[in-house]
Amino acid sequence: MARTYNRYEYETSPRKLEPYSTPVKNKPVEQTKKTSSKKSKKKQREEKKMKVKVVLYTLLIFAVFFAVSYRNAQIDESFEKVQNLKSELAQIEKENAQLEVSIESSLNLTSLEQQARSLLGMQKLTNKQTEYVTLPKTDYIEAASEQVVIEEKSGVFETILNYISQLFK
Repeated sequence: MARTYNRYEYETSPRKLEPYSTPVKNKPVEQTKKTSSKKSKKKQREEKKMKVKVVLYTLLIFAVFFAVSYRNAQIDESFEKVQNLKSELAQIEKENAQLEVSIESSLNLTSLEQQARSLLGMQKLTNKQTEYVTLPKTDYIEAASEQVVIEEKSGVFETILNYISQLFK
């Protein structure tokens, strides 16, 4: 289909240009194989290194995320233990306060007398059971015959001076 440049084209697609052809030089087959195999081996090594790097980086990222999440789990467990201990402490303090109130209410004289009568079989003293004792009015306290010496703490320099002065006495 030969197209002329002067004619008007009714189609919407542009004209196709024929590609320029370049002459292909024939290289020896052995050299192309060697250079291509060397290049391909180098490319393969580089691709392998890149793949290994990507895998190592992803493993490193997952290890960091795992460490962070593990630490957060430990913090949560510790916080829960603290909260449980606080609630136990509050409950024990409440019981302690209730026991103090019950002890204080049971320590009045009427309850003590009642417990002494019922549990121990005690009775109040009568006038016949009362016995009076007379004591002489002399004082039995004796004055101390020894003198108490209170030494004040002294510094190192004063201790050395006192030691030297006692040597010369």
